[in-house]
Order: sequence, then structure tokens, then C-alpha cells
Amino acid sequence: MGNDLGGLHHVGLVVEDMTAAISTYRRLGFTLPPPAYPTLSTAPGAPARPVGAANTHIYLRRNFVELVTVIRDGQPIPDEAHVVPLKVPADKLPALLAAVRGAAANLTACLDRFQGMHILIFDSPDIDCAAARLDTAGVGHGGVHAVQRPIETADGTRMVPARYLEINSDDPNAPRGLLPEGRVGVAENTPVAGQQRPEHANSAIDLVGCMLCVPDEALADVEHRYATYLGGATEVRHGSTRTFELDDTTVTLVAASALPNVLPGECPPALPAFVGYTISVHDIVQTEHHLRAAAVTYAKGHAGEIVVPASEALGVAVIFQPSAD
Repeated sequence: MGNDLGGLHHVGLVVEDMTAAISTYRRLGFTLPPPAYPTLSTAPGAPARPVGAANTHIYLRRNFVELVTVIRDGQPIPDEAHVVPLKVPADKLPALLAAVRGAAANLTACLDRFQGMHILIFDSPDIDCAAARLDTAGVGHGGVHAVQRPIETADGTRMVPARYLEINSDDPNAPRGLLPEGRVGVAENTPVAGQQRPEHANSAIDLVGCMLCVPDEALADVEHRYATYLGGATEVRHGSTRTFELDDTTVTLVAASALPNVLPGECPPALPAFVGYTISVHDIVQTEHHLRAAAVTYAKGHAGEIVVPASEALGVAVIFQPSAD
């Protein structure tokens, strides 16, 4: 693989109820900070109100899992929420509102399909290089955008720059930034000295894999798409699965007919669908002990992994595997 992509930056779940989602994932043994709710005055002189989407992150050693929800009028904000005021000059307000509403519309479209994982973002040390390669390969995207993201440090929360792009569908009628399986893109972060990484009761270390289930007849097309996105990543074919290796993380495509053998008991409500993601852990015995104590249903795999089904994890299976470190 070239030098413009590393491993996984994050995966994201689009959820109906942020309070319930946080409770669910804390029960699974993850540490989550209070969710961030952006507020904005949508007209000169108008009071600021929550807009767009709210989120929180399960911070891991190198990457994270995001929980995100669409902010709807009249929807209660969790008591623990961190309100983030957005300030923008009046002449920039229409463009910001359009971007916020467009992003919220895409998330709503995902949630209309089902509650679960709809976001997959790859990490890049050089996003401009990645964007140029995608351009050369004929992959449409929305260009590189700059945002600020909150980072917990020893000195408190800091807003630091990040840059990202979203891949567009080949379908000219599809919303920009939305593929059939959800939102897929690339992100580049600015390193932050002193960033705090919380401990997790389930001994989680890193996000190391994700799995996308597709109709059997679409496997070849989706395989081609991801091979193009990933720019020469090592690919392993086994039966009706295709696994792309990115550094020490993986993206696995699985045909629907093979899913019962790969993730027994899982049946996504729509296809294509992200059906699972994998977390490496320090101590799988500790992971199992926590899940058992929390009365979480799980199964054990042949390779020593523990699988929490989608029914326990908001629409996507969570696979815990012993770390290779």
C-alpha cells in the first residue's frame, strides 16, 4: 500500500437516543466522556440552540469509536452533555448552516435505514496525497475540509485541527458524502502532546477491524471499490470474504450468504451494512469477566475472540480479540 493511508481512524454508530447509547456502551465496559452538543444562533440576534448532530467518542490508543445522533427540535439534551457554542461571522453563517444541515440529513438517511454502524473513516498521514490519488483513480469526493475536534489532555479539553474528506457515490442522484453502506472517508489529525487515553473496564486497546456485509451479487463491485479507495492495500481472498490489510488493521467484506459462518446469528436489516467491528484487548479474561458481571450476552469464537451481538450493541456486533502485542 502507498504512504497516504494508514489504518482505521474511527468507525461510527448513528443512534436514536444518545443517553441510552452511552448507557449501553458503558455497560459493555467502555469509558465515554459526556456528549458534545453544538449550539448556534441561526439568525442574527436569535438565541443559540442545539443544531446538527451530537456525538461522543470511545477513545482508544490510536483511534476511536464514535456515537452520533441527529439533534431534533424539542429533543431533550442529556444532563451530562457538554454544550459547545459555535461562533461564526454573519457572512459565513449561511454556508455553515448549509453544511450542518447537509451532514444532519445524511445521518438521518442512515438512521432511517437502521440504527447501527454507518461510518468508516481511514487514517492518513497526508490527506492531500490521498485526495490526489483518489482524483487520479476517478473516485469522487467532497474535497478536503478542516474542522476542530475536542481532545482531552492533562491540562483540560483542547480544540485541535483535523482535516477530512468524504467519498461520494458514483450514483449522480445520491447525496454527496453518502455511499450505499454509509459515510466512508479519510481523516488526518494533528498530533497532540499530552493527549489523555482513558482506561476501559473491558481492557480495550484499539480498533483493529471492521466488517461490511454485501449482497452476493455485489461482492465483486464492492471489492473493486474498496481496492480503489485503499490504493493497493494487501488483499486476502477466502471463499466469499475479502480482507484488506492496512498496517495492523483490517477491513473485511463478506457476502450475505457467508455471514452465518462468519458472524453466526447476525442478520442485518438492510444491505449493504457494516455488521461488526473488532477491538483488541489487553486481557480477554478481564473482558469476559466484565461482560458476564454486566449480564451482557456474548459468544466465544474459535480463535479466542468474544463476540457481543448486534442486539446488545445498538445494531452492530462488537468483536473483542486478544492483542497481538
